[in-house]
Amino acid sequence: MGLTKTEHFTDEQNEMAVLLKAMAHPARIAIIEYLLTTNTCICNDIVDVLPLAQPTVSQHLRELKNAGIIQGSIDGKAINYCINKETIKKFDTFISHIFHKIDTLENNKC
Repeated sequence: MGLTKTEHFTDEQNEMAVLLKAMAHPARIAIIEYLLTTNTCICNDIVDVLPLAQPTVSQHLRELKNAGIIQGSIDGKAINYCINKETIKKFDTFISHIFHKIDTLENNKC
């Protein structure tokens, strides 16, 4: 089995790959959208609005948290989740850079 050879890429490229991979599921996009509207919530709040079982939601939350997209703080027996603004700002900068480069391309014949 081959190695992924991530060491051949920049830290930013590796970081963006992790973020994009973590976001690459419609349930995770729905969770992010929900957190953007509520600012903070617990897992059961998300279970109430998504057509997914609690263990499935927990798994998606874990993936988003591992990628640094969301963060959680313990409040008694519950974990309050919210968007990690710093990570989203990095992602925004990356995406903005891509669109800026696209806008500067002239007569792309591809």
